[in-house]
Amino acid sequence: MSQHLSKTAAPSPAETEARIRLHCLPELGPKRFKKLLSAFDSASSALSAPASAWRTLGLPAACSDARRSSEVREQANTTLQWLEDPDNQLLMWDSDRYPALLAELSDAPPLLFIRGDASLLELPQLAMVGSRRASAPGLDTAHSFAKSLAAGGFVITSGLALGIDGAAHQGALDAQGKTVAVLGTGLQHMYPARHRRLAADIVTNGGALVSELPLNSPAHASNFPRRNRIISGLSLGVLVVEASPSSGSLITARLAAEQGREVYAIPGSIHHPGARGCHQLIRDGASLVESIEHILEALRGWQQISSSAECPAPARHPLLDLLFAAPQSTEVLVLSSGWPLSDVLAALTEFELEGRVSCEAGRWYAR
Repeated sequence: MSQHLSKTAAPSPAETEARIRLHCLPELGPKRFKKLLSAFDSASSALSAPASAWRTLGLPAACSDARRSSEVREQANTTLQWLEDPDNQLLMWDSDRYPALLAELSDAPPLLFIRGDASLLELPQLAMVGSRRASAPGLDTAHSFAKSLAAGGFVITSGLALGIDGAAHQGALDAQGKTVAVLGTGLQHMYPARHRRLAADIVTNGGALVSELPLNSPAHASNFPRRNRIISGLSLGVLVVEASPSSGSLITARLAAEQGREVYAIPGSIHHPGARGCHQLIRDGASLVESIEHILEALRGWQQISSSAECPAPARHPLLDLLFAAPQSTEVLVLSSGWPLSDVLAALTEFELEGRVSCEAGRWYAR
């Protein structure tokens, strides 16, 4: 989605408020949000357009009728006050700081609310997901893998749920690594309540909490499958540790495969119901993982890049810097760099001949 929108400077305060108000409207998802901005050029113009223009675009009456409600205005004001805290940030999909991998999704969130270090979203991430009712061995495995991967330089991304998610976040923290929690609620509604302390620890230790939902959004069953596309969309790959065939983790794995991400699964006993989801993924083509080396081998290069990120290094070509942040399509590279297409293609060809980049499934990877 974002690859079809040019990157812009930070919007004016009035436009920022208008986008937040749009985002608070009922029944207005990412695709309808984009349709409005494409039709009216700005959120401010969209809000002031007549209801008939909204109907012409096929938007439901619930959207246009709520535009001037006091509740929507109050939500926008609350969000603007929340943004006064330096730990809180708002990323918009046409911002040059919006994570490039996530921007490739057709339904990328138009707004991302972030508490903590937003720059982590551009670093190499590996998602770890699994059952909320995981076994003790499953929790130990998730913690151990997350700890090793975080120590190796990957940001561990998960959903803050009970079970495997929580063990993965904690494993990253115990390695003094970084972790990102993508919530299925607004950032002012920590869910589950048992993980409020974990959420606070994530921010305190340099991680980030992320949500596409308005700040005051409570827990609702329909929002958790939606947030799974963000978990996989931010990541280079998804590791499923333990899951039943009906687990939401399999939704994340399916989305990852559709997004062109790597999918990994840890096998278990044929007698353990929590292993059946992973076995199904392996039958469907996921990579079977028995040790951390299996993942590092599949994603070789990223570990070295991440672990040496703080070491002094010679200046790199600007395009390589973009690719070290995340794999990108040629079109996204053109938008991100501001270079003409011919210059980008010429540089990529030279890098490919030198063995410094490779192109797979339409995306360029730094090597």
